[in-house]
Amino acid sequence: MQKVTIAEKLAVFSDYWNPRIVGELNGQYVKLAKFRGEFVWHRHENEDELFLVIDGEFIMEFRDGSIDVKAGDFLIVPRGVEHRPVADEEAHVMLFEPIETINTGDATDHRRRIDIERI
Repeated sequence: MQKVTIAEKLAVFSDYWNPRIVGELNGQYVKLAKFRGEFVWHRHENEDELFLVIDGEFIMEFRDGSIDVKAGDFLIVPRGVEHRPVADEEAHVMLFEPIETINTGDATDHRRRIDIERI
């Protein structure tokens, strides 16, 4: 067992939309990411995703509306739902996702990450 200090892990990187693995449990990765700007529209056919905002805020856009997600909030996006996170300012986010989840889901984008760094 090892304690993870979220602030220390977030200080290790500065790039956006490039999640890092900080833990693993029950077939899920716990990831940290920094959001800024618009991500790509995408969906995950087989995986639900949980987004927990540590610092800042972002908007999760859906084709039929949007939800503001602020520090201390979390949002679960069910499998199959098309979505796009957008952050006007830097947001620090913890994600809980099945290990096989690819960050861009069904979309091809230069921010697609297959081999995710573990920090």
